[in-house]
Amino acid sequence: MDKPLEPACIFSERAQQLTSSAIREILKVTERPEVISFAGGLPAPGGFPVEVVRAAFDKVLATNGRAALQYGPTEGYAPLREWVAADLTRAGATVSADQILIVSGSQQALDLLGKVLIDKDSKVLVEDPSYLGALQSFSLYQPQFVPVPTDEGGLIPEAITPELAAGARALYALPNFQNPTGRTLNLERRKALVARAAALALPIIEDDPYGELRYAGEPQPGLLALGAKAGATVIRLGTFSKVLAPGLRLGYIAAPQAIIQKLVQAKQATDLHTPTLTQMAVYEIVKDGFLDEHLPAVREIYRRQGRCMLEAMEREFPAGVSWTQPEGGMFLWVTLPAHVDSSALLAEAIAQNVAFVPGAPFYAGKPQANTLRLSFATVPEDRIKAGIAILGKLLATHV
Repeated sequence: MDKPLEPACIFSERAQQLTSSAIREILKVTERPEVISFAGGLPAPGGFPVEVVRAAFDKVLATNGRAALQYGPTEGYAPLREWVAADLTRAGATVSADQILIVSGSQQALDLLGKVLIDKDSKVLVEDPSYLGALQSFSLYQPQFVPVPTDEGGLIPEAITPELAAGARALYALPNFQNPTGRTLNLERRKALVARAAALALPIIEDDPYGELRYAGEPQPGLLALGAKAGATVIRLGTFSKVLAPGLRLGYIAAPQAIIQKLVQAKQATDLHTPTLTQMAVYEIVKDGFLDEHLPAVREIYRRQGRCMLEAMEREFPAGVSWTQPEGGMFLWVTLPAHVDSSALLAEAIAQNVAFVPGAPFYAGKPQANTLRLSFATVPEDRIKAGIAILGKLLATHV
């Protein structure tokens, strides 16, 4: 067999720094139907409103097809921006459509923020552990990540000292059902966080993809709303991936206009604008209150499957293993005895057709190898029970 030709190009320093997502690599294994996968952070397909989405696309194409298939403004489809602003205002913030940028999923939002905020060696504060996709996106711009300690209550505001925050471009945080831990900041910590950010002139990037998936406990105000009262700069990221479907690739950024203007310029150089047809169809879906009717059933899927996993872990996992008790979202965070390496455990689990994500890649600071993330979102209850039983037996041989 002939040897493949090497590409006749020299990769940039930035390209040479690129690495594959640990989760995406694991997902290649989980494509086998016999594998019970707790690895992916994918929404439950049973929550996708297929017929409603189909009808919306049909209506847009039938009534306004030429405009839907044309180029659009970089900022996004005006009625959808107005809807997002009104939705955030109902939640306690005061936001205008001029403060909204529609993006191609919140992952693009992270990339755009990296472009406009981060220089090489810039300090960026992140929860420890934090969302792997954000670490991967920001890493392209070669920041200096500064881990902020967390505990069972999530991020610890008091840990953000003037020395820690000095010169930092932003703090990246997920206050609701955090990925990977499933933890949620309580009201006291939220108020303390925005007050500290205001005092230190530290912008907060509030990433909230899971906030609408609460199925227990009391809703908490967003950092965007609290930040306005405290005088803090909060950049909020939202997405339609978890409330409608990720295949739509539609999200938004809410921020002060000066920041939005820079993000618009960066997006113009990236993809000109988010697909007009998709924006118009999503607006058609949400404009008359569909999400209020749709989301209770979606939340029930996650509540039921999350409860099933927690009950199975109580039965099957040995003493010495602990885990979080999320009030919403899609994830559980498991802490093993200090001597157990979850990466080594993963190889044994995959050999028995069970997959999860080791915890180490989620740390910007020193990795804690004795942690792992489980997702219950796409796994039927019978397979949850079977997979947790297999994991429990494996753990019993290590603890």
